[in-house]
Formats: sequence, C-alpha cells, structure tokens
Amino acid sequence: MNRRDFISHATAAVAGTSLLLTACRNNSRSAKTAQEYYEPEGEMTMRINPNTGDRVSLLGFGMMRLPVESGGSARENQDAQIDQQMVNDMVDYAIAHGVNYFDTSPVYCQGLSEQSTGIALARHPRDKYFIATKLSNFSLDTWSCSESQAMFERSLEYLQTDYIDYMLLHSIGGTSEGKNAMETFYGRYMDNGILDWLVEQKRQGRIRNLGFSCHGDISIFDMMLKWHDEGRYHWDFVQIQLNYVDWNYADENNARNTDASYLYAELGKRGIPVVIMEPLLGGRLAKQPATIVHEMKKMDIHLTPAAWAFRYAGTPQGVLSVLSGMTYMEHLQENCVTFSPLHPITPEEDAMLMRLADEINAMKTVPCTACNYCMPCPYGINIPAVFGYYNKCLTEGMMPTSDITDSGFRKARKRWLIGYDRHVERIRQADHCIACNRCITQCPQHIDIPTEMQHIDHFAEQLKQSI
Repeated sequence: MNRRDFISHATAAVAGTSLLLTACRNNSRSAKTAQEYYEPEGEMTMRINPNTGDRVSLLGFGMMRLPVESGGSARENQDAQIDQQMVNDMVDYAIAHGVNYFDTSPVYCQGLSEQSTGIALARHPRDKYFIATKLSNFSLDTWSCSESQAMFERSLEYLQTDYIDYMLLHSIGGTSEGKNAMETFYGRYMDNGILDWLVEQKRQGRIRNLGFSCHGDISIFDMMLKWHDEGRYHWDFVQIQLNYVDWNYADENNARNTDASYLYAELGKRGIPVVIMEPLLGGRLAKQPATIVHEMKKMDIHLTPAAWAFRYAGTPQGVLSVLSGMTYMEHLQENCVTFSPLHPITPEEDAMLMRLADEINAMKTVPCTACNYCMPCPYGINIPAVFGYYNKCLTEGMMPTSDITDSGFRKARKRWLIGYDRHVERIRQADHCIACNRCITQCPQHIDIPTEMQHIDHFAEQLKQSI
C-alpha cells in the first residue's frame, strides 16, 4: 500500500469502514502438517520507523504476562515468582526469530517486569533489540516531579541500559480518584513539568522516541495531536487499542473509549507511526464460540482465531508493531509463524471479520481485557475471573435463557452455577462487591465495575432462587 492509498484509506476509515478494504495481497498458501505448523515459512515482517530508520519487528513482545514458576502468568498469579529461565528462553527464541521490540512498564507483573526483562535482554547485544517502557505514574504519590523522575531512572537501572528506545506517557485519558481525565493528565505530566523534562531527556539521547498510549477520554488524545500540529510537542509514535471488534464498536461497548477507526485515521493523517495494543482484546478474540470459529475455518482451515486477529492488526500501513503478551513458548512460536511473514488481510477476509465483529458485539459481553489493573480488590473479589466466566458463557452459548425447554433450562442453570463456583471461589464472587468504587479509576477500559458486578450477582441470585 503506497502513501496515497494509505491517506485515502485513512479518510475512508472515518466513515466507519474497515482499514483493510484496500489490502489486496493474495493469501493462498499450501497446507501445513502439524509438525510443520510452528516453523515459520519465511523471515519476520519488519516495519521501518520513518523518524529513526529503525527496522522494527511487526510482532512486539509485550512483557506484561510473564510466566511464573507455579504456572500461568504473573498478571493472574500475583504472589508467584517469575520464571526467569523461561523468560530468558522466550526472549532468546524471539530474538533468534526476528522479534526485536520488547514492551514493558514499571507496573507490569507487580512491578517486576522491567527487572525480568532487563535480565533477559542484557544477555544480548544492545543493538539487537528495542526497549519500550512507560512513565506509569498512576498513583498520586508518584505525581511529583522528583518521584516521576525517580521512576524513569529506576527503569533505566532495572532494564540495564542507559537509554530507552520508545518511551511512553502511560494510558493518557484515564482518571484518578476525585479528578476528571483532564485534571489527571495535567497532574501526572504538566503541572509537575515532567513532560518537558522527558523532552529534555530525549534531547540528551536518553530517550530516542517519545510517545503515549491512550485509553478513555478522547479530548486528551485530540489535545495531544493538536499540540503536535502546533509544534508544541512532537510525538514520534502512539500506542492505541486496535482489533477487528474495536474498529467500529469500541465506543458502543464503552462510551468512554473511542473506535479504533478514528484513532488510526487521525494518526495516519499526520504520518505518526502506530503501535497496537490489545489485538486480541485481552484474549477474548482468541477464544471464540464454535459458530465464529466455523466461519473462520470456512475461509482458511489452518488459521486459529488468534492468527486472524493478529493478521488484522498487522495489515494496515503505518503500524510499526503489534504487541502480544505471551506467557508460553507455544504462544510465541505460533505468533512468530503468523508474522513470518505476515499475510495481509484480503478484502474478502476483511468483510468476513467485519461480519463476525457484528456478531461478537451483539453478544454484549463485559469489555474486560483481564489487565488486572483493578486488582487487588480490597474486598477480595476476583474481578477479571468473574467477568471472564460471564463472558465465556455468553460467547459459548452457555447462558440459561427462557427460550429453551423447562428441562433444558434446569440443566443449563445447574451447569452455569456449578461452573461459576468452579471458576471463581465463592468468597471472591460478585456478591461480595460493596460498590466502594476504588476499581473504577484503575480500569483503562473505564468499565463501571460495581454496576457490572451487581448485574452478574443479580443474574446468579435469580438462577439460585429458581431452583
């Protein structure tokens, strides 16, 4: 896709069409055996950063779901020890297969991601990888200039480097307790002078690219681009949430988020490179109901739902890297296959994914991405697990409804309640929510968590009373 095609394409995006309609590459390829599946057929697809000339891997390694020694990831198992040897092995495999973009944060993995990432990467030559991290000064006690500067200096120390390749203001557009989005933004970055200080660090070479990630209030995003247009601040890249559901339905699912079609188009107009987060929507797009999977298999029997989502996110021109938070080696291997090389989505495939997005949106799941920023809940509720079980039942057709036979309803009701107890400990279920609202300001998706908890608890209680 040339520059003219990209600009016209971005303009069309504002009208609500998919960013992929102009993709035209033939996606035919021979079938693979099970043994060959994890062997990439070529080299990792690379994208060029127009600001620096960096050759960046289209697959970026998100270091937010690192493996722990007891199994699972540090995001879900908050008390477990990170399995550093497994992290080392995965980083070694990633670099050997062309992945060179590693994204971390001071708050990932209970504050241990940067240290673990630094240990793994320091075993390789510094010119073999790019480090992305963030100024994650969410809590009020980190808003002072001195505390925010100290956070940046610790990032350098933990990552065992003297410069950051890609530095982000973390999740602009969010709110903090008692403050709206604009007040929060100014408190975190402007009133304390920290944004100007970061610009100075870039001038000194301690930051190579300065950008931001965004969730929430679109007025903050628009203000940042206005500053870019006026020359007040220059954004070298921006990280946005983009997937085939959020392309048109982010705003419908959550009134405080903005459709990816708008975000992508606005960045495209300015030629600002884009890094993609949540290509799987917190893993939801990797676990689809049978009806959705069936439609995907009719188009290509060999592709998994995750591969479809990654191909969608990686197709548009202007995307520098697509982040994937990978916990297991097989996830990394599968993703390397998808991006080595990337087969862009064709117009026919794009139309299919837009139809499927309509179906997925109609399910009205809770837009939780299991980021765990809301945790720990002071009253012990496992918020992501409650939402995860509810969403799973919706998408897999396991919800007891009145339009089935009496015997069928009784069976579905029993199955739902037993599954709820198995999936979430009773003392950590929705009925323990007292609506303290502490979680609301922590959620980057801006979900009204207490209201959703009340809804799920009411649904569960109705099922119990009908026994």
